[in-house]
Amino acid sequence: MNRQHAFLLLFAAVLIAGGAASGLRAGIPRKAVPKTTPKVVKRIDPGLTRRLRDATWRWQIVIGVRRSRSQTPLDTRAARRFWAQRARRVRYLAAHPPHKRGWLCIHRFEGGWKDSGDPYWGGLQMDRGFMRTYAPRLLLRRGLANHWTPLEQMWVAERARRSGRGYWPWPNSARFCGLL
Repeated sequence: MNRQHAFLLLFAAVLIAGGAASGLRAGIPRKAVPKTTPKVVKRIDPGLTRRLRDATWRWQIVIGVRRSRSQTPLDTRAARRFWAQRARRVRYLAAHPPHKRGWLCIHRFEGGWKDSGDPYWGGLQMDRGFMRTYAPRLLLRRGLANHWTPLEQMWVAERARRSGRGYWPWPNSARFCGLL
């Protein structure tokens, strides 16, 4: 074996050994190996997510369902998706209260949604005792019924109806509407 041949064998051995260590075999590029880096959770501004969560909780309280919970931090995309989905769902439910036609019919005979005449307020003419009994948190947070949205007023009336009072707080209007 001459010197040149020995040098080529040694060079080939170094290439093979070095290539195996670096993922190359005799100068052939290795296949793409996926990197095993830890999954990075992208952080976002939690302001919008917090507003979505608060709106969801507000309507869940009004319609009388349990508040949603999430263990995901508010500054993640997953949390924003979760609260956006819940907000859409609860807003849809809130916009369609049971017996909505009945409440709108009673409203036509009772007064305007912003009616502030003492001793009855709102479109369904609720007195202080009625509001204190069926919507104490709403009364504390937003004031009398003339400051509530029509949907909030209908949900409070629905809560009274479900509790066993039926449509009797509005005897004449309910009779005109065929509800009694």
